[in-house]
Order: sequence, then C-alpha cells, then structure tokens
Amino acid sequence: MKLASIKHGRDGRLVVVSEDLTRCISAANIAPTLQAALDDWANKRPALEAIAKELEAGDGDSFDEAACASPLPRAYQWADGSAYVNHVELVRKARGAEMPDSFWTEPLMYQGGSDAFLGPRDDIPVADEAWGIDFEAEVAVVTDDVPMGVSASDAIGHVQLLMLVNDVSLRNLIPGELAKSFGFFQSKPSSAFSPVAITPDELGDHWRDGKLHLPLLSFLNDEAFGKPEAGVDMTFDFGRLIAHAAKSRPLCAGCIIGSGTVSNKLDDGPGKPIKDGGVGYSCIAEMRTIETINDGKPSTSFMKFGDRVRIEMRDNNGASIFGTIDQVVTDYEDAC
Repeated sequence: MKLASIKHGRDGRLVVVSEDLTRCISAANIAPTLQAALDDWANKRPALEAIAKELEAGDGDSFDEAACASPLPRAYQWADGSAYVNHVELVRKARGAEMPDSFWTEPLMYQGGSDAFLGPRDDIPVADEAWGIDFEAEVAVVTDDVPMGVSASDAIGHVQLLMLVNDVSLRNLIPGELAKSFGFFQSKPSSAFSPVAITPDELGDHWRDGKLHLPLLSFLNDEAFGKPEAGVDMTFDFGRLIAHAAKSRPLCAGCIIGSGTVSNKLDDGPGKPIKDGGVGYSCIAEMRTIETINDGKPSTSFMKFGDRVRIEMRDNNGASIFGTIDQVVTDYEDAC
C-alpha cells in the first residue's frame, strides 16, 4: 500500500496511491491525515488496504506528486541515525575529528526538527550560500507505538511505513555547533520526504533483515551523483536504530527514524564517483572528503542558489517506488 498527503492545512489530506503512482483515492472517510491513521493503525490499515484494491482495479483520480506535502507534513518525532558508519568516518576525517571505536558498536543519532517538513517538490530556502548547503539522500521508517526498552528484533515489527529523505545539512555551521558539545540545531534545517510512504510488503524481498536492499539514486543538476545500495554497508539495521531511540523512552505512533546518509565502500576503502566506475555518494560532503584524500583539497563545491537535487528509488523494472524528491535551493531573503 502507498500513502500520500496532499497539501491541505498543516497536516495534509490523506490519499491512497496506486502502485504505479498515477492514481489516488481520498481516505477522508477513514482518516483525515496520515497521523490520524497511524494513531489507530490496527483498525485503519485494513480499510486503507481496501481502497488500495479499488485503485488497482482501475478506480481513482489522477495523482500529482507536485501537489504533495511530505507524507507526514509534521511529526511528533524525527530521529536520524548514522547507520552507514563509513559515511560518518569519512565526514569526520574531513573536519579533522577523531572516530571513536564505539561508533562501530553503538548507533549515532540526533533529534531533528519535525514541526515543519518541506514537501518533496518544495524549494530549499537558505539565507546564505556560505553556510555550505548539502543534500543527504537517506531511507526512513515510520513506526507505530514502540515500548521503551524494545529489543532490536522486536523493533522491526513496529515498522509500518518506509520513505526516502533529503536531510538537508548546512556543513559549514556543523563544526561550530558540535564544538559546543550539544548537537545539531541551526546546521539542520527542514528535511523533505518522498511523495509517498509505503508499507514494507510493497518491497517484497527487497525489505529484509531490517534493511532496504535497492540502490538509492541521487542527481545534482540532472547529473547522476550517487547510486549506492541501501542494504550494503549498513552497520546498524532499522531494528537497532529503533531500539536505540527507545532505550530510555517510548516512541509514539508516527515516529520517523532515519538511516543517515547511504554510503558504500569500494574494496573495503573509500568509494568512487560514478564517472570513475564507482556508485558515487549520497551527499556532497562525502565526495569532498574523497577529493581531499586523493588530491589534498576538495574541488566540488556545496550547493548554490539555483542548484537542483533529485532523489528516488526504482524497482527492478525501472519504475519509481516512492516518487521523486525534486528540489531547488533558493535564497530565503528573495522569498520574503
């Protein structure tokens, strides 16, 4: 089943979307919003699945990804992990930070702002190019109610939906914030999620062992930037990430847990750009790190006003699964 939120008020209007992303049917008579559906998921899911069957029989209105908010336009919880420790190691190396051994055994996670997500086709407003504007292509899951202290194995059963994420980062603000030893805040503006969220059964065998086993595609100014396998080099699966988040607190329905930037090694070493035969990267910072390792300094700049990023995932037949995140960086001052 695929679900989306058409832009309407603060929390969108819930629709069920066809598997091919061409048609949709309003779910207003079942739940006005996705959060309302998740709050009573055991009862709402069967009714939503019945609508999904109607769609596959040919019913429904035209579905427009550009009309979508993020599936959850705002959420009670957005906690982003760093499951691909290869990425963490490279980015920390670029800013001269040591890599603690514990990062390989205990997930790293931060609590992001969840009160105002961007839509998948919304511009990315930033006040200053000098802040080091970067995209981060990630996978995320949405949970039902998760009890405190849940085990990693039981946590997988609480995954109800999956999405893609552009976790926007302002790289040049990060070192100063982390130096205060109190985490991200200004360096992590609003994230954007894919047009649709899907139930795990939609993925078949591509969803297994708490990981999504398909390439995550990203494009910068219409050029292929990354195609790493999301199920490869993921040190911590989503069960581990959810259990980590719920160690000392319960998680309420609608909690979003992110994977962190998807990152693959190459022959147990740093990856390569696509043009050089590698699978590329899911953020600019990682490419800049590789350039620094190879050439002594980075040559790829962070994003500028007018730059465009696209993120999507395709099935074995080349069809988009989640729809496309397609955003342009804009000057916040011009929009005011």
